[in-house]
Parts: sequence; C-alpha cells; structure tokens
Amino acid sequence: MATILVVDDEKSIRSTLKEILEYEGYTIEEAADGAEALKLLQEKHFDLAICDIKMPKVDGLECLEKSKSAGVGTPFIMLTAHGSIDTALEATKKGAFDFITKPPDLNRLMISVRNGLQQNQLQVQNQELQKKVLKVTSIVGESEPIRKVKEMIERVAPTEARVLVLGPNGSGKELVARSIHQLSERKNKPLVDVNCAAIPSELIESELFGHEKGAFTSAIKQRIGKFEQADGGTLFLDEIGDMSLSAQAKVLRALQEGKITRVGGDKDISVNVRVIAATNKDLKKEIEHGNFREDLYHRLSVIVIQVPSLNQRKDDVPLLVNTFLEKLAREYGYKKKTLEPAALKKLTQLDFSGNVRQLHNIVERLVIMCGEAITSEDVEVHAS
Repeated sequence: MATILVVDDEKSIRSTLKEILEYEGYTIEEAADGAEALKLLQEKHFDLAICDIKMPKVDGLECLEKSKSAGVGTPFIMLTAHGSIDTALEATKKGAFDFITKPPDLNRLMISVRNGLQQNQLQVQNQELQKKVLKVTSIVGESEPIRKVKEMIERVAPTEARVLVLGPNGSGKELVARSIHQLSERKNKPLVDVNCAAIPSELIESELFGHEKGAFTSAIKQRIGKFEQADGGTLFLDEIGDMSLSAQAKVLRALQEGKITRVGGDKDISVNVRVIAATNKDLKKEIEHGNFREDLYHRLSVIVIQVPSLNQRKDDVPLLVNTFLEKLAREYGYKKKTLEPAALKKLTQLDFSGNVRQLHNIVERLVIMCGEAITSEDVEVHAS
C-alpha cells in the first residue's frame, strides 16, 4: 500500500489526516515542519506528500521547491487556511500536484490523494520504460573508435552546446543524438526528430516552424512546428545536408535569436531548443558547391562527433550480434538463438557497406530462417 507523508505544524491536523488516511489503508508518516519533511523526503521514498503551506522554519512552498530541486519526484498536495488564487498559482508553478483549502472537504481530499498516487505510479512506470528504451537503444561497442564517441557524448551531453553528428548511413547517428539527450539536463523534456531528407523542400518550413490557417491552399488549420514541439527539449535535425537553402536561413535565425515565425504568420515565437544535427554528407564540400550555408555550419558545429563505420570497428561485431539476438528473441517470443564460432567469424569478415543497420538485418534474417544454432553455412546463404 502507498506511503504518504503528512506535513503540518498543527498536531491535531496531522492526527486527523493520519486517522482518515490509515482507515483507507495507507501507511502514514508525519513531519511537524518543512525542515523535518525535507530530511524525510531525502532519506525515504514516499508515494505522496500532503503539505501545509504556512509553517515555521521552512514553509510548504519552500519545502516543495527544495524537494523538486533535489530530484525528489514525490507529488505534493498543498494545504492552507489562507487560500488564494495567487498562492494556488505559485504552488502549481513550483510543481504542486494539487491545492486544497483548509479545512479540507474529505471527498475532495480523497479524490486528490487517489489522483496524486495514480500520477506517481505513472511517473514510476514511465521512468522504468525510459530505462528499458535507453538500454535497448544505447550505443553498443567497446572498440577504440566507439569508446571515443562515448567519451565525447558524456562530456558534451550536460552542456547546452550544439552538436553536429557525422557518419555514413546506418552507422548510429540517431543513437548518438538520443544518448546526448538522455544524458542532458533536458532529458525530461521532448526529443523531437525531423528527417530533412524525407520531407519535400516545399513542406520543410511548415514542418519545422508550423503554419497559420490559410497560409497556403491546404493549410485548413493552424499547425505547430517541430521547433515549438521541442521547446525546452532537444530538436534532432537528421540529414540536415538535404535541407533547402530557404529553410536553412530560417533555422539560422532560430539559432541566433531563439525565435521562429510560423509560415503565413507575422508573430515572433520564442523557443528554447537545443539542436543536434546529423548528416552523411561532407558539409564543407556542400558549402563550396553552394548547397549549404557556411554561417549555419558554424552555428551547428560547436562540437563535431564523427561516428565510425562498422568496417572501422569490426571488434564490436560480436557484441552487436549478441545484443541483436537478445532483442529479437524478446520481440519474436523466441528462445535466444546462438551462433557457432565459425558463423560469428564469417559474419565478422563481411563487408558492411550498410553499417550497423545492415548487420541488424542480417541477424534478423538468420533468426527467422535458421534453427536454434546458426551455422557458418547459414551465414553464407542468408547474409548476402
């Protein structure tokens, strides 16, 4: 059953709430002021906190703010005998789940408690899911080239620096971008990705910056673009070397001024976005040929990460194969298949022009088409 922390400087209030909540089956702990509550919140796990606002030493709002700053994810329901719209707004801005005036209506309080506990449960489930996703999509490899990439990611991720990720198709540029986001201060905000090569040039500006209703023939309603969707988080511009020059000019303005304008609009919209860009093209050559803006290149390339091809890190093939076998076994509901040593050796000797993506496809084909132990003959037949 859920554990709830009741924080109030009035012992009678704490005792009443404790009795009511324990009757509902919850486990209750008490704190007589904000300072005591902060200590408990940092030492123990609580599924919910019900906290008075007006208290000596550390008041409820300060307790809420300090607990959030310390990374405590416990939802707060704030109580006060001095209820006002301003106080409610301040509590909400500081991260309170709900706001109830004393003496609380018990039905209203119990509904808020149940909703707060449900939100906490969803947050825990979401965090676990994010961990699983991160584990599945993490960069696999221990070779020297990939170790250098991981070191760069760990160093640059906590900063706000823009990053340009270079590398051939299928080498894992998107994984680099996702790893940077997950290790950054923006990890709890959106990561929005745009494949610039997959969007027609006449639509890329609408995709990035949005449009107003009536901006063009098919604009039947307002559209929020990727920059606005990524506000507070990270925008990953994949294959940026394929972006039109007109869109490049607008991206440059967004990076310089932190503002965008929707297509067909005249209003500046402020956006707080960290941009990570990626391409398989040589942007310096594209600049020489007039296909890419030099000023945008310098804005994007504060940090440049070069992702090696799989042929440059063949030592990682066994680790990658094992990772793919585990992943595919989960996805297909199979028992994990094994590769005979000769089969793994033959796989390692292949030319991976399609990089990690090619290797994944080969392993998936082998899992589907072969028996529990994959042989070198299987690799010879299905790896082409």
